[in-house]
Amino acid sequence: MTTTLAFPVLLRLIDERATAFRAAVASASSLDVQVPTCPEWTLFDLAEHIGEGRRAWAATVAAGPAPAKSAAEGAPAAPREREALPAWLAESTEQLLDALREAGPDRGCWTWWGASQSPQTCGAVARHQLQQMAVHTYDAQVTVGAPEPLPVEVALDGVEEFLFTCVATTSAWPHKPTAFDFHATEGHSWRLTLDGDGARSIRISAPGTTPVAAADEGPNAAGVSVHGMANELVLFVYDRIPADSLQIEGDAGLFDLLRAWDPEE
Repeated sequence: MTTTLAFPVLLRLIDERATAFRAAVASASSLDVQVPTCPEWTLFDLAEHIGEGRRAWAATVAAGPAPAKSAAEGAPAAPREREALPAWLAESTEQLLDALREAGPDRGCWTWWGASQSPQTCGAVARHQLQQMAVHTYDAQVTVGAPEPLPVEVALDGVEEFLFTCVATTSAWPHKPTAFDFHATEGHSWRLTLDGDGARSIRISAPGTTPVAAADEGPNAAGVSVHGMANELVLFVYDRIPADSLQIEGDAGLFDLLRAWDPEE
């Protein structure tokens, strides 16, 4: 199973995760309940974030390489009426999907991840939007007491997407050079190397498989390795589940350094 999803598959999965998100919101006893994995938000706040965020990205995709003007001006606010909220959410998702379909995967697009390993294209935006939708769908499901694992194809792509987009930087790592290995039990592995040149990730051989990356790329041995299902790895890197939910070998304290690091400072 490949970890990079085709553009039509990304759009389909965004739609599926958005549908699951709306189902979780609709099943809640109240929109005012706190979201355990985003404790500063109520379920309504989370729904508002999802809807407004997808509308903003729809405008960004439509604008091409130039930053989009605010999508909030003149846009309908998230309705607090339970009957109206699902339709507003569905319209938000459709605006994003329509913009992505119109643009196609290769068109340039403004993104906030200019120094990452992900391109500034509409295809990369779709890839990141899938992960945003997937993780926040999990948040909504946890809130209503019915959490479900991320679909395997979403989770496998999600580990790599997080490393390539959210972690990669050319800013120097301020600590001793090291590497983090992530091993998904589904048979895919990645190495994140941090040193004076920044943070970069590559695919590596999964334990017991034929190597797919040269052994001399980065440190010979990782400072810490984490093993788990791809779903667990994604939820861990997004701070949704604790470290003790996975098998960790090596210096687990390196994760604290990584989480505390702000390359922009």
